[in-house]
Amino acid sequence: QVQLVESGGDSVQAGGSLRLSCVVSGYRSRSYCMAWFRQAPGKPREGVAQMANHGTTTYSHAVKDRFTISQDNVKSTLYLQMNSLKPEDTATYYCAADSSRGGFCAPAFDQGAFAYWGQGTPVTVSS
Repeated sequence: QVQLVESGGDSVQAGGSLRLSCVVSGYRSRSYCMAWFRQAPGKPREGVAQMANHGTTTYSHAVKDRFTISQDNVKSTLYLQMNSLKPEDTATYYCAADSSRGGFCAPAFDQGAFAYWGQGTPVTVSS
């Protein structure tokens, strides 16, 4: 059973930076699409960034050029470096894993394909 545990959420001022981590355990193989999603209060969950097994990354328009997704396979940890944070980035951030495409990611963030989810870590950005 794949388990995902996020950490790193905090309260920061606008313009600041945070790095979220997601430790992954229980891998059967390395063929996963890994992703970060977020959900703000009263809003639906949305995709933020995803990384295919071979390294191709995709970002939402809202975070492109500010956020960076990366992965340390030795540490089995997924990261989300968030720079130039804005109040609208306030949300609970979740990491997720999709094994249905052999390590490839869907072109758009296909939430239904992600079978494994972490418990979330909250990020608050104040103006």
